[in-house]
Amino acid sequence: MPLPFATRLPIDRAGLTGDMWGGLAAMLVALPSAIAFGVTIFAPLGGSLAAQGAMAGILGATALGLIAPLCGGSSRLITAPCAPAAAVLAALAVGFSAQGIAPASALLLLALISLLAGAMQIGLGLAGIGRLIKYIPYPVVSGYLSGVGLIIIGSQVPKWLGAPEGMTLWQSLVSPALWALPSIVVGTVVILAMLLTPRITKAIPAAILALLAGIATYLVLGWFNPELLVTDDNPLLVGTLASSEGSLGASIEQNLNALKAIDFKNIVQVLVPALTLAVLLSIDTLKTCLVIDAMTNSHHDSNRELIGQGLGNMASSLVGGIPGAGTMGASLINVSSGGTTKLAGLMAGVFSLAAFLLLAPLIAWVPVGALAAILIVIGFRMIDTHSLSFFFSASTRIDFFVILAVILVAVFGNLIAASGVGVALAIILFIREQTRSSVVRSRIEGSEILTKRARSPEDVERIEREGSGVVVFELQGSLFFGTANQLHAALEPETGKQKYVILNMRRVQSLDVTATHVLEQIKDRLEENNAYLVFCDIPKGLPSGLKMKRFLKETGVVRPTNKAFAFRQLDDALEWLDGQEHASTGSLNADQQLELRAMPLLVGCMPDALTALEAAVETRHIKAGKRIFKAGNACDELFIIRRGTVKLMVPLRKKESYHLATCGPGELIGDMGFIESAQHAIDALAVNDCEVYVLQRERFEYLAVEHGDLMLAFFGNIARNLSTRLHATITELQALRG
Repeated sequence: MPLPFATRLPIDRAGLTGDMWGGLAAMLVALPSAIAFGVTIFAPLGGSLAAQGAMAGILGATALGLIAPLCGGSSRLITAPCAPAAAVLAALAVGFSAQGIAPASALLLLALISLLAGAMQIGLGLAGIGRLIKYIPYPVVSGYLSGVGLIIIGSQVPKWLGAPEGMTLWQSLVSPALWALPSIVVGTVVILAMLLTPRITKAIPAAILALLAGIATYLVLGWFNPELLVTDDNPLLVGTLASSEGSLGASIEQNLNALKAIDFKNIVQVLVPALTLAVLLSIDTLKTCLVIDAMTNSHHDSNRELIGQGLGNMASSLVGGIPGAGTMGASLINVSSGGTTKLAGLMAGVFSLAAFLLLAPLIAWVPVGALAAILIVIGFRMIDTHSLSFFFSASTRIDFFVILAVILVAVFGNLIAASGVGVALAIILFIREQTRSSVVRSRIEGSEILTKRARSPEDVERIEREGSGVVVFELQGSLFFGTANQLHAALEPETGKQKYVILNMRRVQSLDVTATHVLEQIKDRLEENNAYLVFCDIPKGLPSGLKMKRFLKETGVVRPTNKAFAFRQLDDALEWLDGQEHASTGSLNADQQLELRAMPLLVGCMPDALTALEAAVETRHIKAGKRIFKAGNACDELFIIRRGTVKLMVPLRKKESYHLATCGPGELIGDMGFIESAQHAIDALAVNDCEVYVLQRERFEYLAVEHGDLMLAFFGNIARNLSTRLHATITELQALRG
């Protein structure tokens, strides 16, 4: 039966060679580090366990390489034991040793932590958290990785110096008499090899050449001092495995028997460390996936990758290996060596298994100082030195202090506390970014946006003198407790001088109770002054799933009984507002019916010309909601509104439209199509039952020959209409862009 999350490997003969070489190169990079990580984790529990730690590193690389690619969601990722896992588990091992816990029990707890961390990663993937973990701010990730790098360096320097087991970094530095010269020489050679060999050749990974150089250097030193060539109880070497420990089957059986002894108390004891490890390994993996995607123009499935990583870590803990994650170095080597599919990751696991079966006897001759030197170089490479430049820029200085805080907590506290600090700081960074941006995108005076409806000269003069009493705010971003004060500061000054405060919510992404409380305060202040709070363009659904309109009603901001209203679009709000102000604006009454001779545009025309015009036009009735003419249709007719209200709309994509103007009795529409004898560019929609006079182009041309005053009247009015609408559009654009 196939694994539930397994993926069928795409076998491409053309790419098979590249995957083979990619897997081999990735194994050669990952294996020395895996051995070093295993020794680092197991060594604090007792010198005799260092060799078992080396084998645990190889077993971890094997299990992760065989399981994670099959079940994961990335095609080029290489999974292996990693530095964050080593830092967390080594710190826990030191703590277990200090508490006097027996080595066997400590190993059981470490295996349980790895097992639970894998299970938690599966849970994170199934819950869809994979797409969220990668959004942890860069300063937090940078600080954490830099802290892990410093911890690794601090823990490995004593081993490089050959100091006795259990000595801290400071104790080893102030006790040069306890240093072992062979270990220092070997470590120095390894560090130089790690740094210099990439300049000479990249055909063989630097870590492999450095490890071989370290072993060769140690053997040369042993030729001068035969005492160094003893593997049993030699603190400078990893040492010999017991025969039972060298068997793969025995190792798996031993771990399975140990895990059977787990009880509920053990699980509770390690839940927090397991969760910390799961989050760290997940972040490390997804960060590597993002880098690979950017390099190869590919895409990964974050949640599926977490499931694959979790299954790999669980398998690793069951066979006695150490946990890991998608590693940057090995993955990049895989890509550069020709690896293109999941088969490359699988081959890395196969080659690791071959190394376990073939190289187990040689593990004893690996110098501890050589492994420490490799880890020191890895630790330095994990430190984000680029972030130091953040201090010198005022805009990034707070990010620098976030990085520094996480590093200090990781180094002088522990990684578990650092993860908590990182999450808290991530929240603070989010709030800071939200409060930095203005929640008010634009503020538009009513006089700039109400010009879409024709008004009398007296009304226009009154608005210019007294103001329209209307202001439109376009809000944006997150309206929450962090921006509530900013929202209040923007709206409160309007409550004493405006009769209508319109809030366009189209660009609002989130809303909380604190923000609605501010809106309710603004509504109450407006109500005291007999003014209105009007909402429009309320999103139907926010990214969080919140139904904003319902939320505004439930929190008491919008209710039918008070002076707060909600409309679907800004145009609807303006139409309602126009109706509210209808009695005082002096605009033409949509209910009135104008005869042709009473039209303002025909004032001054000769009686015989008006008689001829009456004979040339026809009267047309249009029901409310119907179009008088439609954009895209060819028409050479000119329309004069006799009764009713007509909205001129510019069609946009996705069935949206832009409100160009609202026209009433006595106004001309269809003028552009009439002049150009082309397709209409706009829709003319009857707001209510309308009557229009229709004048065809052919009849108009006949009238223009006989009655020049009619031609001047019509074209003069058309020119004024076009000029007025253009001016209104420019004014609105300036207000929106300002």
